[in-house]
Amino acid sequence: MAYIEFRNIDKFYGANHVLKGISLDIEKGQFVTLLGPSGCGKSTLLRCLSGLEAVNGGQIFLDGEDITSKEPKDRNIGMVFQQYSLFPNMTVEENIAFGLKLKKMHPDTIQEKVKAAIRMVELEGKERQHPASLSGGQQQRVALARSIVMEPKVLLLDEPLSAIDAKLRKSLQISIKRITKDLGLTSVFVTHDQDEAMVMSDVINLFHDGRIEQSGDPVTVYTRPVSSFAASFIGSYNQLTPEQFARMTGKGRLGETAIRPETFSISSSPLGNRDEYQFEGIVEDDMPRGNVLRYQVNVKGVQIHVDVLFRSHVLFHQGDRVYLSVAERNCIPL
Repeated sequence: MAYIEFRNIDKFYGANHVLKGISLDIEKGQFVTLLGPSGCGKSTLLRCLSGLEAVNGGQIFLDGEDITSKEPKDRNIGMVFQQYSLFPNMTVEENIAFGLKLKKMHPDTIQEKVKAAIRMVELEGKERQHPASLSGGQQQRVALARSIVMEPKVLLLDEPLSAIDAKLRKSLQISIKRITKDLGLTSVFVTHDQDEAMVMSDVINLFHDGRIEQSGDPVTVYTRPVSSFAASFIGSYNQLTPEQFARMTGKGRLGETAIRPETFSISSSPLGNRDEYQFEGIVEDDMPRGNVLRYQVNVKGVQIHVDVLFRSHVLFHQGDRVYLSVAERNCIPL
């Protein structure tokens, strides 16, 4: 039996069927991400697990216990939200200690636990400061410490980094992953950011229209999309109709084909990869994407995206004729 089990979960808001028979198993100690666009049902499932939303059908089990009808306070689940929700009149250590005081723990025990939590989230020296004097990232660390200090069975994180700037967000991604692994916490993380999901997850569950479109480890979900939606949401795939694929390769296929931009080789002269599909095209556009440069190449009327590392000695320009190749194994049928 899995540590967390969702069995045929249905959720309605009026006539809107938000969760459509969701069944999902989560093992103890895993960091599991619910990924998908706004309105797909990922946050609703998280709230059903926490008890903040009641399900309209199905059952939820935690550590072998049916918690479907339990009150949130009786589930021993910690939550970290996008909004920090800290008490503005309390210091960092008072915010973290708040839940422990409600449980009427001994003051020495509280002090020991709070000190350990502050050290874990790297906020030493900030103990006596109030939230208003902290950065957004520091406030989110306090919110995280406030949850983990309660030693929950499960930690839920509902887009906790979406309001934080890009550079700090990457640092917090690493911190959250390290902390949850060090504590052995079972964690369920909600995000719409595919890069964030790839960095942090043991397992990704891709949501689409109230259902789980695909589940798997990050590498599998990225390299083997099972549908057109999965290919469009993860990896910026080129998606080719059977007609487009045949026009480029001379080979027929029944369904769509997905090809990742980085799997193409590109050169100013014909390539020697004779065991791969070979194309000629014209560069129509180039788009810098950090350390990657994305070219849009017209191949027989089909627009193809090709990603290369941003190196000055391999730059092409609009109107340049280029030669592409791609291996059959990277042409994924959908």
